[in-house]
Amino acid sequence: MMPLLQGNSVMRILSVAAFAVSGYASSEGRHCKPFNPLLGETYEADYPEKGIRFFSEKVSHHPTVIACHCEGKGWKFWCDTNLKSKFWGRSIQLDPVGTLNLEFDDGEIFQWSKVTTSIYNLILGNIYCDHHGTMHIQGNREYSCKLKFKEQSILDRNPHQVHGFVEDATGNKVSKLFGKWDDSMYFINGDGTGNGKGKSEASLLWKRNKPSPNPTRYNLTSFAITLNELTPGLKEKLPPTDSRLRPDQRYLENGEYDKANAEKLRLEMRQRMMAKEPSIMWVDTGKPDSKQIGMAAQIFLKTERWTAINIHSLSACQSGSSFDLSRI
Repeated sequence: MMPLLQGNSVMRILSVAAFAVSGYASSEGRHCKPFNPLLGETYEADYPEKGIRFFSEKVSHHPTVIACHCEGKGWKFWCDTNLKSKFWGRSIQLDPVGTLNLEFDDGEIFQWSKVTTSIYNLILGNIYCDHHGTMHIQGNREYSCKLKFKEQSILDRNPHQVHGFVEDATGNKVSKLFGKWDDSMYFINGDGTGNGKGKSEASLLWKRNKPSPNPTRYNLTSFAITLNELTPGLKEKLPPTDSRLRPDQRYLENGEYDKANAEKLRLEMRQRMMAKEPSIMWVDTGKPDSKQIGMAAQIFLKTERWTAINIHSLSACQSGSSFDLSRI
């Protein structure tokens, strides 16, 4: 994710800003509707060599809300995501609802919300998506950041622009950021108003590793393409609700499109017919924490989930399960 930089520093919030922008890079060229997870469906990833573990769960169907929790060496990240959509005839506007939270072990916390995403030319022309609006990254100590995602115009020859500033507690601009959400981000210390201070004097914060030009990879990075793998021995360690056990998703990955669509419809119908909706198994949305900046609830994992992962106990995983993706 990012190095554990010194607390209450300009470099730390610059890295957080780069992390917040980088999440949009993978959306370039990907316009298809994603899989809609079933209520209670989960996904987890554990990388002991990197000291990172991640867990997500669909916790609400109407509205669709997915909560996630991630931990690394010296930090933890959590969020819940929801979308409000508006259809404008030839385009659709998606307004994210929810707060992303990043806390370091020294107590420094950053919170921000995503900007608006619009998908254009739904009827005629080449479909493309754009991200636009203002992102405020609020810290609980000295620094905060404001980023402006410029909306793309029809004749725009340099789209996907992002620019902004880091400010201290008194409102003084201490660093300038600029770049493109699908390519890279740079920064210049100071307010950036000095003559001649451009990209040549800027320092690189983040550079996108573009995926290979292979249409069968769905524009995924070399890391993302591995996330759906069921490696030997992994299935026995996963809860039965893990999305890698969805047969329709596996059929699609294998290019069996008719089977994928039929299985998708069957899964959705079976869940609608279930007498009791699955309950939230592993994620607690909690109550607003006094140390939080705003009033966002803190998303965290019930401790037994990590225990189940650590002891690799399928029975522990199944203790809270109300449906099995491999059997439903």
